Amino acid sequence: MALIYIVEDDASIREIETIALKNSNYMVQAFERASVFYEKMEELLPDLILLDIMLPDEDGYRIVRRLRSNPKTRHIPVMMITAKTTEMDMVKGLDDGADDYIRKPFSVMELLSRVRALLRRTQEKEPEQLLVGKILLDNERHTVVAGERSVELTLKEYELLRYLMRNEDIVLSRESIMLSVWGVDFEGESRTVDMHIKTLRQKLGEQGKQIRTVRGVGYAIGAESSEES
Repeated sequence: MALIYIVEDDASIREIETIALKNSNYMVQAFERASVFYEKMEELLPDLILLDIMLPDEDGYRIVRRLRSNPKTRHIPVMMITAKTTEMDMVKGLDDGADDYIRKPFSVMELLSRVRALLRRTQEKEPEQLLVGKILLDNERHTVVAGERSVELTLKEYELLRYLMRNEDIVLSRESIMLSVWGVDFEGESRTVDMHIKTLRQKLGEQGKQIRTVRGVGYAIGAESSEES
């Protein structure tokens, strides 16, 4: 049975989420402040975190960054739940390390569906290492080597590369990349995916050519370099 932590300062929303998740046979603990949440994290790590952005003592963006910078918590999936609705708010939360994003007000059915999907996606067993051409991705160490050079990637760049490598030589649409890497589908996904592909190619250097563009469809990665960008 999965354990879910809720970090939400609105008592009514916190209660709705708690009741819905418990009725779906999840174990739940809820916190109204980040400080109490951190104390509990020292005792027991959850399988998933539902995180509000606007909290009284620390905003959700900072909490996500702290979780992702800690080797003990970087693997825990985080779903942001917030009243912030602009595309930039969403992109910021996802780029900081959130796995999914749901806007208030939300339906209980949508919340439960996305919780189930996020748990399935993040609990899939992956090989310790992925090798495509001269790119080596190590899931255990969370490192990437291109050629003989170590490459520093942001969390989303790493997840994007991992998704491409898991699907070697398969053409992936921008929509499928957005759903699999960011966990959402929203207007502007083309710009977001294209921007991250561009920076990923730059950081990979010569091996960035292994990521090829399929005009009008999306992207694929293979062992052979492509001159198309």
